[in-house]
Amino acid sequence: QVQLVESGGGLVQAGGSLRLSCTVSGIIFRFNAMGWYRQPPGKQRELVASIVSGGDPNYADSVKGRFTISRGSTANTVYLQMNSLKPEDTAVYFCAAGYRNERSPGDYWGKGTLVTVSS
Repeated sequence: QVQLVESGGGLVQAGGSLRLSCTVSGIIFRFNAMGWYRQPPGKQRELVASIVSGGDPNYADSVKGRFTISRGSTANTVYLQMNSLKPEDTAVYFCAAGYRNERSPGDYWGKGTLVTVSS
């Protein structure tokens, strides 16, 4: 059974940084696409960043220049380095993975990790 587990969320002051991690278990091959989504309180889920095999990372305009997505070298692991955090970044952050090279992977999902940015 494929499982995605996020970690690294928490409470941080505006201007601070957090690094989210997502590890996949239950599968032996490397997903072609992995990404991070977020769902702010009372709002819909949105794509934050994604990365595909052999391609450039893709970012939402709201996080460009502040967030960096990267993949681990030996496993289905993806990271999201979040700098210069703002209160509007407060959300539950979800990891997702996909078989295809696509900007919005969604074949598998994690349960989410809460990020709260205080002003």
